[in-house]
Amino acid sequence: MRYSAKALALLLWFSCVALCGGALAESGQTGGRESPDPVREFQYKAALQQSQDAIGRVLGNHQLTDHNGHALSLADLHGKPLVLSLIYTSCYQICPMTTRHLARVVDKARAALGEDSFNVAVLGFDAYNDSPQAMIHFARKQGIDERGWRLLSASPDTITALSKELGFEYFSSPNGFDHITQATVIDAGGRIYRQVYGEVFETPLLVEPLKDLVLGQPRPDQTLLSELIDKVRFFCTTYDPARDAYHFDYSLFIGIFVGASIILSGIVLLVREIRHNRRTAHT
Repeated sequence: MRYSAKALALLLWFSCVALCGGALAESGQTGGRESPDPVREFQYKAALQQSQDAIGRVLGNHQLTDHNGHALSLADLHGKPLVLSLIYTSCYQICPMTTRHLARVVDKARAALGEDSFNVAVLGFDAYNDSPQAMIHFARKQGIDERGWRLLSASPDTITALSKELGFEYFSSPNGFDHITQATVIDAGGRIYRQVYGEVFETPLLVEPLKDLVLGQPRPDQTLLSELIDKVRFFCTTYDPARDAYHFDYSLFIGIFVGASIILSGIVLLVREIRHNRRTAHT
């Protein structure tokens, strides 16, 4: 069962509603308000539009620092699709929940597309506090420290520039930071391909764009045979909502084979009948 474009759009809409509701709920914990602030609600809607406007944008080659304190650039992560999530390590609720859920969906994507088919990175946007050591501590608490994810920090100027390119809006609040909750899917060349919203989102919202990038688009060094294999995997890798997992649907491949066999058999029978009629006509 594959998700249609309409179904994915509905899932995206519900995730956006959950995003706004969750973010407003987090802000309300400190202020004690029982009803949303109309001004704040408008800000989140504007932030969502800003995030969507970033799709298609090529990111700059920003300078970052990994959890070992080693310098790297965003271009070092090119060559494979990248899932990038921005968090702040002192967050006590939303960021941990988002990261743990993202980890579960990433595991499902890797099971379907291959362990090394894409990269995952978490960037701390609280530049003054999200040091490499703080990122390590955050990763351990969320259980992602041994998953092969990149744990990244950056300078305040870099965070400001990169977050603007990503369409990621955040601002200080009594609760820490108010921010849009998004994971950004970036293609192998550094172009923003899709935004995924919410602390908890439907699995296909992340896996489908990754499937497009990993299996649906030819790679420069790809052979004709490997491209053909990827195309078969692309069409036969389907989502099972009952198990909330992707699997290779052999029935699609078998159906194609059976259909081709029936057509070929029909052609053979037609040719035989034509030859038989010709012999009969000559005699």
